[in-house]
Amino acid sequence: MAIINRIGDLGPEMTAWRQHLHSIPELSFDCPKTAAFIRARLDEIGVDEIHDGIAQTGIVAIIEGQGEGPTIGLRADFDALPIEEETGVDYASTHPGKMHACGHDGHTAMLLGAAKYLAETRNFAGRVALIFQPAEEMGGGGEVMVQEGIMDTFDISEVYAIHNAPGKDFGTFHTTAGPIMAAADTFHIHVTGKGGHGARPYDCVDPVVAACGIVTALQTITSRNHNTAGSLVISTTQIHTGTVENVIPETAYINGTVRTFDKEVQAMVVRRMEEIVAGQAAAYGCTAELKFEFGYPPTVNDAAKTAFAALVAAEVAGDAGVEDRLQPVMGAEDFSYMLEARPGAYLMLGQGEGAGVHHPKYNFNDEVAPIGASFFARLVETAQPLR
Repeated sequence: MAIINRIGDLGPEMTAWRQHLHSIPELSFDCPKTAAFIRARLDEIGVDEIHDGIAQTGIVAIIEGQGEGPTIGLRADFDALPIEEETGVDYASTHPGKMHACGHDGHTAMLLGAAKYLAETRNFAGRVALIFQPAEEMGGGGEVMVQEGIMDTFDISEVYAIHNAPGKDFGTFHTTAGPIMAAADTFHIHVTGKGGHGARPYDCVDPVVAACGIVTALQTITSRNHNTAGSLVISTTQIHTGTVENVIPETAYINGTVRTFDKEVQAMVVRRMEEIVAGQAAAYGCTAELKFEFGYPPTVNDAAKTAFAALVAAEVAGDAGVEDRLQPVMGAEDFSYMLEARPGAYLMLGQGEGAGVHHPKYNFNDEVAPIGASFFARLVETAQPLR
């Protein structure tokens, strides 16, 4: 690993920052303790500008380089998840029912480490915009920060982010041009029939049977309406109906998620779901309403910026430590909104074996922080070299 020596020296400090953040997890936009800690570190580091209160608790900090040049954006998310922690570490969550189960504490520590190095050395032209974002897990803080104008206000020309990847080899980078993560949409279906006694179904209009028909028919969208060479997931995750064994209920509720990479595929899914829900309900004598909620769009990497980021990653991890044709994953990420606003790239950083993200035993591997911070720093110095 070609870790920058100064950033390697910052390893213990990044670990301390990360473990403190791990102990004070906060959710969605409501992250005042986290934001205050980040701001205090930025004050100590000596960045040139700190702008807080963006998307409620988000922060953008500016480091000026030497001479004229563009502004490159580096983003870290910092919100946690509503999960009861089971790691047993001595810096475990002190907020019951909340934990950093996705490594956003580590992402923040990596960006703070890069910030400290860049503020000390200033070995680049132009500026760096450090984007510390709340509400990646719930609420779409990335979208809100873009809507509140950070790209134009700070004249950001390109933007990059890293996410840790448990299960991938330690210190390796993984990315791809084009879609790297999916759009995440939600569907709600309310089926209405006529309830009555379970012993007299002929006096009823059974929404349970209609709901089962709808769920089964939805699976044909993937198998019969979609080109099998593409990627599409439709998962029904909830069916709620009834209260007792001898009563046919009046209503049934169906809920699930749709994951796509392409807007045309997404539109096809909505159309077919509308047709299936209406048709299946009518076939059983019921009525049904579909509510389709559009969530995060797909995370789409710019081809040229991804190729550049992969070259920088290879300087840190070696050629063998970079995978630049990662199979896109069906998870979702609100960095997608920033990539819609500006070209850039999203990368995964392997942290070795351990519990996966969103698991109560997950814990960020502090040993990868200097690797991620070195990548961020090299990215800036390479993209905006001194003349």
